[in-house]
Amino acid sequence: MYPEYLVAPMRQELVDAGFQELKTVEEVDTAIPSEGTVFVVVNSVCGCAAANARPAARYAVENSKKPSKLVTVFAGMEKDAVDKAREYMLPYPPSSPAMALFKDGKLVHMIERHMIEGRPAQMIADNLIAAFDEYC
Repeated sequence: MYPEYLVAPMRQELVDAGFQELKTVEEVDTAIPSEGTVFVVVNSVCGCAAANARPAARYAVENSKKPSKLVTVFAGMEKDAVDKAREYMLPYPPSSPAMALFKDGKLVHMIERHMIEGRPAQMIADNLIAAFDEYC
């Protein structure tokens, strides 16, 4: 677990973009399997989250077509909520940062850490926008 003061600005970056933080298993179980589209960002303190994942997510949700719900869990903080979100992302292995798009509770698009590291935020955002255009 990280000190809250350290992760607060990283959390706020997504909250300011319209994401709801999920901090409990119950919140995850309510949000992800719901009707419509849900975009989940597994946030992280790592450099690729700061340079690539969060900027890509923020840019992508400005698209004209976007998910009904934008939610986030924070790896290294609310362990139970993160573990529950990752259960919904199976068969993909745990990864942070990571991004997943669900439609009517079904996983339809996944971006794992290895697809984030070393790639420009714009490239990741373009990938997300294509998924939003297809599923939202």
